[in-house]
Amino acid sequence: QVHFVESGGGLVQPGGSLTLSCVVSGINFGIYAVDWFRQAPGQQRVLVARITSPGSTDYADSVKGRFTISRNNARSTVYLRMNSLKPEDTAVYYCHVIHKGTDYWGRGTQVTVSS
Repeated sequence: QVHFVESGGGLVQPGGSLTLSCVVSGINFGIYAVDWFRQAPGQQRVLVARITSPGSTDYADSVKGRFTISRNNARSTVYLRMNSLKPEDTAVYYCHVIHKGTDYWGRGTQVTVSS
């Protein structure tokens, strides 16, 4: 079974930065694409960033140039560096993988951007 430990969320002022971490266990981490999604109150969960096994990345238009996804396969960890944060980035952020055709989600970490 896939298990996630997400961390790094918190309260930050507009323009600030945070780095989220997600440690993934239960799979051969290095061969999987890993995603970060987010869900704001009353809204659908949406893809923020993806990193493939070889390390290719993709981002939602709303975060391009501000967020960076990366991975450390030796530590089975994916990171999301978030710069120039805006109030509209406020959401619960979730780690996600697809394993044997099934979606697996972390419990999420809250990010709140407010002055």
